[in-house]
Amino acid sequence: MRKIIIAIDGHSSAGKSTMARDLAREIGYIYIDTGAMYRAVTLYAIRHGLFHDGGRIDEDGLRAALTGISVSFRHDEATGLSYTCLNGENVEKDIRSMEVASLVSHIAALSFVRRDMVARQQEMGRAKGVVMDGRDIGTMVFPEAELKVFVTAKAEIRAGRRLAEMRAGGLEASFESVLENVKTRDHIDSTRPEGPLRKAPGALILDTSDMTVEEQKAWLIGQYTKAAAGANNQPAP
Repeated sequence: MRKIIIAIDGHSSAGKSTMARDLAREIGYIYIDTGAMYRAVTLYAIRHGLFHDGGRIDEDGLRAALTGISVSFRHDEATGLSYTCLNGENVEKDIRSMEVASLVSHIAALSFVRRDMVARQQEMGRAKGVVMDGRDIGTMVFPEAELKVFVTAKAEIRAGRRLAEMRAGGLEASFESVLENVKTRDHIDSTRPEGPLRKAPGALILDTSDMTVEEQKAWLIGQYTKAAAGANNQPAP
């Protein structure tokens, strides 16, 4: 069967990463967590003192450093999952902290960072057979994707999910602080001038507020089956 590109966009903690990761594993595709790429750049900026008081970013310093920032994904044989590496270091846990979460939208809003990350993402998916999730995959990175999905959920439910995920990873925070972060990120992501979060033309909307992980997975598998069958019936490019 001909391989396709699957673009999954949506609000933070709406369930898109879990869906994308599970689908990729189920169908044998490569999973690319684009949000983790921006988080890794944010972690680099934190570690190298590129944030100043009030969250102001040393843009010149980050621009100069960007070509030397390597973000990659490696497979963990023990868990069957992938993890994020920053210049070869496993930073999967570090990039999930509240400190990174509170600053990543500011980094992702920088046009030179987005252009650089989009180019890297397009290269990763050039051969197709990928499931990619983020904020602008269906609108900017792969507008030609054969399957585009926009995932959302109520803010309070997303905050609860993120808090549970953080605690499972040994990180602590209050529900109130996580909810505020979710709402702030929604606003920044949706109003930034470069690659704002929005539903791509032709994307299917999925509200996961009242859905279990199993129901989300079944829905996405069904949509993939339809899209892959449709692509298989199209003439070869």
